[in-house]
Amino acid sequence: MIDHPENSAEYKGLTVNAGVQNLPSVNPYATFRRKKTVLTPEEYFEGIRRGDMTILSQAVTLVESNLLADQAIAQKVIELCLPYAGNSIRVGITGVPGAGKSTFIEALGSELCDQGKKLAVLAIDPSSERSKGSILGDKTRMNELSVKSNAFIRPSPSAGSLGGVARKTRETIVLCEAAGFDTILLETVGVGQSETAAHSMVDYFLLLQVTGTGDELQGIKRGIMEMADGIAINKCDGNNIERAHAARVSFKNALALFPPPESGWKPEAICCSAIDHTGVKEVWENIEQYIDFTRKNGYFDAHRTEQAKYWMYETINQALLDGFYKNEQMEHRIEVAERQVLNNEVSSFIAAHNLLAAYGHNQQKQ
Repeated sequence: MIDHPENSAEYKGLTVNAGVQNLPSVNPYATFRRKKTVLTPEEYFEGIRRGDMTILSQAVTLVESNLLADQAIAQKVIELCLPYAGNSIRVGITGVPGAGKSTFIEALGSELCDQGKKLAVLAIDPSSERSKGSILGDKTRMNELSVKSNAFIRPSPSAGSLGGVARKTRETIVLCEAAGFDTILLETVGVGQSETAAHSMVDYFLLLQVTGTGDELQGIKRGIMEMADGIAINKCDGNNIERAHAARVSFKNALALFPPPESGWKPEAICCSAIDHTGVKEVWENIEQYIDFTRKNGYFDAHRTEQAKYWMYETINQALLDGFYKNEQMEHRIEVAERQVLNNEVSSFIAAHNLLAAYGHNQQKQ
């Protein structure tokens, strides 16, 4: 080993270590991941039923996957889980941007976990129209709730699907119910014209609103108000308490103008603060009262039956779309038709009619 010249006597007070020669090219302390174990549908089912959160997460990933191999396994797992589904209270939560949906869900979820309930939170993050990516940060924002042993938080990308709800969310609900979760909170992207997708898979639809943004009713579409089974005015704290109670009166008066819902339930407007944890318990009590009311008058079961029929047709529609756009014989025809429309050779309607006719002819030949 060659000594450094700086270690000679003329350089007083300076010492340079010799160092280590012939370092290994591979870090001896590195750990290598083992190849992922492929489970059978029966093994996924057994893991879900015994409450294994890792296997449940893997099953949800399969459901969300667009790979045909994954979809085949996922559908078998869902079929096995179906007899054990349907035993939960499903609550959809939507609201204007900045209403504090994630903070409210954490406060409500913590309250439910403290009551001994087993809670699943399905948080839908908006996907970028450009990159198709999502931040999926809800689990990061819900620090208090994410550490509770009886809570399962699953952020999913909306992937541009209708109503800001991930296309596979309904199947995920089935898996969570089979895993023993008795309460499911579904957080949507936000208020939009297609929130009926969220409404069609929950028992109670909660509209979260906030004050201090001008006209409290401005920007809230009538359709959303009519779908809401309850309204929670969040951020009723600090200097905002008086405004929140004034907003409550405005919403209560607005709800009274709408036709009575099919459930026969009269929606309430409740003030709450997710930060101070005030009014959150009252919101949940209102949800329980609604569930009890609709179970007694038969609407609860009738509504779930209608939801099942709705999603049957939605699945058919999606399958038809996939079959059309993923058909190899149609890809070239679609490109040609697109050029014809751009060159004003044919109208959009004629091009669409011709494509559908060609697709139908191909299907008949098969």
